[in-house]
Amino acid sequence: MSAISRHVAHYALSHSDFSDDAYAKAKTFVLDSLGVGIAGSKAPFNEAVYATVSSFGAGEAAHLWGRAEKAPTASAAYLNGFQIHSMEYDCVHEPAVVHPMATIFAALSAEADRQGGVSGLALLEAVIVAVDIAVELGVAVTSPLKFFRPATAGLFGATLGIARLRGFDEDTAMSAMGCALSQCAGVMQPHVEGKPTLPVQIAGAARAAVVACDLAQNGLHGPESSLEGPFGYFNMFEDEAEAGVLLSRLGKVHRITEVSWKPFPTGRAAQGGITLIQLLREQGVTAEKLKSLTLTAPPIIPRLVNRPAKVGMSANYARLCFPYLGAITLLRGTVSLNDFTEGDLNNLEILDIASRISVETNNVTDPAEFVPQSVTAALANGDKESAKIDRLFGAPVFPLTQEQHLQKFRDCVAFGLRKVNAKVVADGLIETVDNLEQSDNCSELFRLAAGLK
Repeated sequence: MSAISRHVAHYALSHSDFSDDAYAKAKTFVLDSLGVGIAGSKAPFNEAVYATVSSFGAGEAAHLWGRAEKAPTASAAYLNGFQIHSMEYDCVHEPAVVHPMATIFAALSAEADRQGGVSGLALLEAVIVAVDIAVELGVAVTSPLKFFRPATAGLFGATLGIARLRGFDEDTAMSAMGCALSQCAGVMQPHVEGKPTLPVQIAGAARAAVVACDLAQNGLHGPESSLEGPFGYFNMFEDEAEAGVLLSRLGKVHRITEVSWKPFPTGRAAQGGITLIQLLREQGVTAEKLKSLTLTAPPIIPRLVNRPAKVGMSANYARLCFPYLGAITLLRGTVSLNDFTEGDLNNLEILDIASRISVETNNVTDPAEFVPQSVTAALANGDKESAKIDRLFGAPVFPLTQEQHLQKFRDCVAFGLRKVNAKVVADGLIETVDNLEQSDNCSELFRLAAGLK
């Protein structure tokens, strides 16, 4: 009855055949995640989350990124996880609809930081297998997104990544999976309303992964059929899924190689539209000339980012509001970390432009497909301009260049570390990640991420 769960646990603990590309991409998205996590130390509501985490209890096991201090392992996983996802800038696996590194790297980095002496190679391999598991849980699903999969699927990947770092046997790892199932949570309502509890769900999943492994290690027995049981993950959290594919597919492709960057600090569903408006700008479309603009895209796009821009909206809401993001792009040419100030969110010029932007559904039926997308601008003089894309910028088929990747990272560090020499920290992290597989101890990563030079 527990064949699928046992197979997944066995894979997480024992897999040893990793491609060079998997190692390279793991390093790429470790650096990306550290960058967006450091930037997240200045995210809206970060102080509220920090104050809450501080009330969990004292301890100095793992670093808090951007804060030059330490906390208990589960608390560090919680706050760092919140920060990674707090500004919608973290990487994503599009077909799985999973932000794999938010929950996983927050949890695994806190665990490695606590242990000390974890090699860079061991950390990278734990990341790779954890991402494999989280993504396979996502791509096994054939129905639309129901629960918040970055937290729910991410929890199982993170739990088994920690189990690998701790050297669990299969039975203990399966108990940890069962303990994870008992804490599994994450709903889409915060996304619908644009509330900051969306990254809180990432935070909770990262913390739950640590707690699940602690419980199992201390002898608590969790359910064995955590994935395939009648009340296991697939039956409770997804409407239609082929759980059995994990037996044949897990490990055939390292899913970290399929992960996409986010070039802009917004929901992935808005990023194609931003690129399209940049193309319109190259064709001479400006805010002054615009009468109306319509983005036409697969159903997941309007479902996730078609909401009205309005006075008093929060930054979290605006990051998932394509009319606002489109207006910013039309005015400024891009969307950056600095485009979500209170002044911008209530700027009547921006809101007026946003009121002329709409999102419609095209004829794509795949519930997880992001392309093709097209945009049409009707101009005040009666002319029309249009553009279309069949791939998203940042996807594996249209990746960031190394220069763009590093510039995003440096911008994130500069945004998050305003009171220290951000360049020194960024340079140190880049060099450390570049040589991570040769490192006997990856702890330097987390000291630097805290802003300690």
